[in-house]
Amino acid sequence: MTDTCLPPLIQQMLQPGFYPHGVTEPVQLIQTHASFVLLTGDYTYKIKKPVNFGFMDYSTLEKRQHFCTQELLMNRRTAPEIYLEVLPIVQTGDSFQLGTDSPALTPAQVAVEYALKMREFPQDSLFLSLLERGLLTAQLMADLGREVAKFHSTAVTNSYIRTFGELGQIRTAIDNNYQLSQKYIGGQQTQTQYQETKDYTDAFFVENNDLFKQRIVNNKIRECHGDLHLRNIALWQDKILLFDCIEFNEPFRFVDVMYDVAFTVMDLESRGRRDLGNVFVNTYVEQTGDWEGLQLLPLYLSRQAYVRAKVTSLMLDDASVSIAEKVQISQTAAHYYKLAWEYTKPRRGKLTLMSGLSGSGKSTAARYLARRTGAIHIRSDAVRKHLGGIPVNERGGQDLYSDAMTARTYGRLLELGITLAQRGWDVILDAKFDRQNLRTDAINLAQSRGLPLQIVYCTAPMTVLRERLQQRTGDIADATAELLSSQQVAFEPFTELEQISVNIVDTAQDLEVQLNLICGE
Repeated sequence: MTDTCLPPLIQQMLQPGFYPHGVTEPVQLIQTHASFVLLTGDYTYKIKKPVNFGFMDYSTLEKRQHFCTQELLMNRRTAPEIYLEVLPIVQTGDSFQLGTDSPALTPAQVAVEYALKMREFPQDSLFLSLLERGLLTAQLMADLGREVAKFHSTAVTNSYIRTFGELGQIRTAIDNNYQLSQKYIGGQQTQTQYQETKDYTDAFFVENNDLFKQRIVNNKIRECHGDLHLRNIALWQDKILLFDCIEFNEPFRFVDVMYDVAFTVMDLESRGRRDLGNVFVNTYVEQTGDWEGLQLLPLYLSRQAYVRAKVTSLMLDDASVSIAEKVQISQTAAHYYKLAWEYTKPRRGKLTLMSGLSGSGKSTAARYLARRTGAIHIRSDAVRKHLGGIPVNERGGQDLYSDAMTARTYGRLLELGITLAQRGWDVILDAKFDRQNLRTDAINLAQSRGLPLQIVYCTAPMTVLRERLQQRTGDIADATAELLSSQQVAFEPFTELEQISVNIVDTAQDLEVQLNLICGE
């Protein structure tokens, strides 16, 4: 990009002398479809472009000031360390300079623009950078799942404006994406992808009206982040920060919590890391108990990919973006349009029942299988605690493990498994499944729905099981080594009919090799 393509204000902001503090030279510029972001070393300054895309309107100075303030307030919820203040920019002749956050400007200091001042953090702390350098681990994605779950649990609900989350509003927002992207058909978008993606969402809205209503009733429409992709998540000073949320459009921020989850998952999958997306989504739903929300995830995955395609395409019309940059932008937009279309393709779900004594490695094996296959991993320990109203990381009392609660837990586990498998998900139900009647119920229900089912039976020597349970820390499971003997006695052997579906895994041996065989490798 050449400086002459840029507005005079931005050209001056690229000069170190513009700032009343020291800078790290050269000043770096990051440009999006809506903003100029200038990195100076200790501080970052964000200038909103005077654009109006319909869904986003920064066309007047008053609106840019308002949305700078909104951005400051909204992002202090999840990244107060970063967001500092909104500053006016004043002009004298051809020269611009930063004002102060004091409202008492003299007539000669009338603001001509506003800048959001932020504390700069290293760009290599972004989750995107961590991913590109091979440093984004499964543990970090699990931590992110817990962080987003915590954020959503305290976020404001839509109770004061009930239209948020209603089908008509969601449909309008998605239809607007299609309308704005029509001009790119034949270029970055194909007619077939466009039509089939739109047909999918049209059908989804017709077929799932009750599901959208239930999400409102269950308070799953909250004041979320709205743009939770990897460039907007950072690991800084040993803390995960969610920043740059949607401030410009309230309906884009008051959304289903799965809308936020989908952005992160889509971004990871678009970059070839479905395994990390799987860790994130499974951790999130285990923490929140919102497994029903996964019924909406394919719609929002497609929507978020389409949004990335749309906003990327908009930069093709920006005169301040160079021709060379637009070549890459065009390729990126095409990639996202294709991904949005791929999410709409039908899938056939299946059920996997984990089985085995406590400490046999069921959850370890299930997590591995889930990451390899993209499956939803539902642990009976989490289901039981959500039913009992107990945080998943707290230890349950004796009543949580009564026969009645166990029956409820397995009933709920199977209900969730069938519901999600019928939606095309591979689902792993992680429990002991030590009784024949529990396994038979699952087999019969899967067969009646035409769903494939397999059983993965995990085993290891009793000495190994005891040692694992004695050393277990930080897990949501409450079982202790003292229960092993009674569990062993109570375990009912597999029937001849069940054995057809059973894969035996000795978790004291090479687990990865055995599980790869189950995956067909």
